[in-house]
Amino acid sequence: MIVMQPVLETDTPDGFDLWPVAATERFGFLPLSGALSPAEIGAALMRIAACNDGAPETEGDLPPRPAGRLEGFLHGLLYRDGLHAAGGLRVTDDSTGATFAPGPCDGLEDWHDWYRLADSSGRIGHGPDPQPSRAERLGDTIRLTVDTDRNDGPVIELPVTELRRLLAGAERDLTGFLAAASRWISEHLPAHATPLTAALTRLLGLPLPLPAPAPKSHNAASPVSARSRTRASCTSGATGTPTTTNRRPTSWKSTPTHAGCARWSSPMTEAR
Repeated sequence: MIVMQPVLETDTPDGFDLWPVAATERFGFLPLSGALSPAEIGAALMRIAACNDGAPETEGDLPPRPAGRLEGFLHGLLYRDGLHAAGGLRVTDDSTGATFAPGPCDGLEDWHDWYRLADSSGRIGHGPDPQPSRAERLGDTIRLTVDTDRNDGPVIELPVTELRRLLAGAERDLTGFLAAASRWISEHLPAHATPLTAALTRLLGLPLPLPAPAPKSHNAASPVSARSRTRASCTSGATGTPTTTNRRPTSWKSTPTHAGCARWSSPMTEAR
């Protein structure tokens, strides 16, 4: 079975305390989806912000960096035009164990390139030049070469139709992550909810997530209850015995890089 996942390269620096984060493996990969725990979402947002947190001299025409720690850390993510998040799409063939993973210079913002590979001829290279891994379309087949330096290196091959199916699943995962991250931001960083969610949608190239539905009012009577009260009143008038059942409707509520390759180096992240 071949699996495709959107993944984010992880690196949680010691002592990060701006919001709750899960411990992650340095230079590992975190698969993104709507099933992440709150702490994993916090770790993902920390990493994305760190990828765009450059030194002041690299910020060009950006507004002045705020003095506050939180506002300063989010500054690049909120205001940079070309956002970057180390990672990409990872493809694994469970039958052979071969894994085609993003390289140190790849970014999750480029995941749409895989659609262009599925729709026309071309190739995608991972890593710095000369690229050690390569995805290419050969007729109706997609070939993923894990290590181009080896003649006998692992190769994953799949039909173009299967790639399109896998891409649709990866897009669902990213859409789910964006919706979950939006809810997390509203709870943990409410003062920055609108611009942060907008920044994530720009990074991922996806539509803004729909807002969570507002809870129903406890005082709103349902049409069924209204009919019951009318019927009961008529019955009561006929017999002289009050039989109305004035039941409230049930209410509900929504629950809530490599050094030299990364576009921006974070002062919070140790250089490789």
